[in-house]
Amino acid sequence: MENLHIVCPHCDAVNRVPSVRLEEEATCGTCKRPLFTGHPTDLSTERFLKHIQRSDIPVLVDFWAPWCGPCRTMAPFYEEATRHLEPYFRVVKVNTEAEQQLATRFAIRSIPTLAVFKGGRELARQPGAMDSKSIIAWVQQHLR
Repeated sequence: MENLHIVCPHCDAVNRVPSVRLEEEATCGTCKRPLFTGHPTDLSTERFLKHIQRSDIPVLVDFWAPWCGPCRTMAPFYEEATRHLEPYFRVVKVNTEAEQQLATRFAIRSIPTLAVFKGGRELARQPGAMDSKSIIAWVQQHLR
C-alpha cells in the first residue's frame, strides 16, 4: 500500500494518506478539516509552492484575475470540474493580480491559463476559458 503526501487546503500541513483510502473523505491530521472540499483552493505564492512541491497528486491551477471577464465566465465551470477531479487532483486558483511575482515566474501571459503540475514540475498548460467537460478532458489527456 502506497502512502501519498497530500497538502491540506486549510492549514497546509502535509498529510500521508494511503492511496487505497484516497476516496474515503480523509481529514487533516493537524487541523481535522477535510483534505478535499469540492471547491478550488485559493493560494498565495508560498502556499502554491508548497502544494506543487509537496503533493504526490497532480495540482491543477487556474491563473486568473478578478477583472478578467473570461476568468469570471469560466469560474463556475472550474468549480464544477473540481468536484469531478478531486481527490485525484488538487484543484487551486492563483489570483495573478495579487500574486504578480508568481505569474511572472511561470510566464503567465494571458488569463485564464490552466496548468498542471506534478512533482513540482509543470506538465501542461492551456490558455483560454473552457467549460467543465473540456477542463476535465484536457487534464485527463495530459496525465496518461
